[in-house]
Amino acid sequence: MFSLMTQVTDLSSTLLCLIGAVIVAALFLLASAIRIVPEYQRLVVFRLGRAIGAKGPGVVILIPVLDRGQRVDLREQVREIPHQTSITKDNAAISVDFIWYYKILDPMDSVLQVGNFEAAAQGMATTTLRAVIGGIPLDDALSEREHINNMLRTRLDEVTERWGVKVTNVEIREIIPPREIQDAMNRQMSAERDRRAQVTASTGQKEAAVNIADGDKQAAILRAEGAKQSAILEAEGERQAQVLRAEGYATALEKIFAEAKAIDSKTMTLQYFETLKNIGANPATKYIFPMEFTSLLSDFLSGRKGEEEG
Repeated sequence: MFSLMTQVTDLSSTLLCLIGAVIVAALFLLASAIRIVPEYQRLVVFRLGRAIGAKGPGVVILIPVLDRGQRVDLREQVREIPHQTSITKDNAAISVDFIWYYKILDPMDSVLQVGNFEAAAQGMATTTLRAVIGGIPLDDALSEREHINNMLRTRLDEVTERWGVKVTNVEIREIIPPREIQDAMNRQMSAERDRRAQVTASTGQKEAAVNIADGDKQAAILRAEGAKQSAILEAEGERQAQVLRAEGYATALEKIFAEAKAIDSKTMTLQYFETLKNIGANPATKYIFPMEFTSLLSDFLSGRKGEEEG
């Protein structure tokens, strides 16, 4: 009886273990069948080895065992290409590093057309860089970075297009020329700075001389203009003074003439006598009399005679 009970207990334990294993397997299969795909990703689904399409975003149900999913990130990615030694067209060895940005546009092609995109893209970027640098001289490589960036982006995009990938941008970070070329460039830069300093100094001296000459010219013009205005003012003042003097003389003459009309010949004769009196006080021995005086004197004498006769 005890033996039978022991067998029943062992059988029950075995059944419980089997049921537990089945439940765990079912949960595992269920978990593997349900995939949560974010907005920025897609799930490329393979069923029995055949690609059936890119699923997502959201919840994606896979058939356990039969389906397999591979995630693809659709966000723009950036990759760095470390320093690479490249030979320019004029046989100068330079070290160049750059970064490039890409974005997957077709998840299916990015999975089906290339095995290891990261490794393939890095090798392709390195060879493309050397090909681009090898086609331009050193001076252009140092001065035309934007042109090199555009050439790299165009050539990389031509290759990655068949992989469903778009190269959005390429930026060269640093170009290191050989030591002897750097020394020569430093000497050239020093000479160029000295030349610019001399040109700037000579230009400043020229502008200063021009400004001084222009100042002297303006000062001379102002002095001449001032002298002209002064002469004009003096002439105008003299003219006005002469006009005023002439007007004064004219007014005086008019008054004298007006007063003279009221003076008779006798008054004039008396005035002449007063003048003769003053002349007589002079020690001179010769005297000159105007003819008008004799006529006035005769008139005066005849008048006195007439008064005495009357």
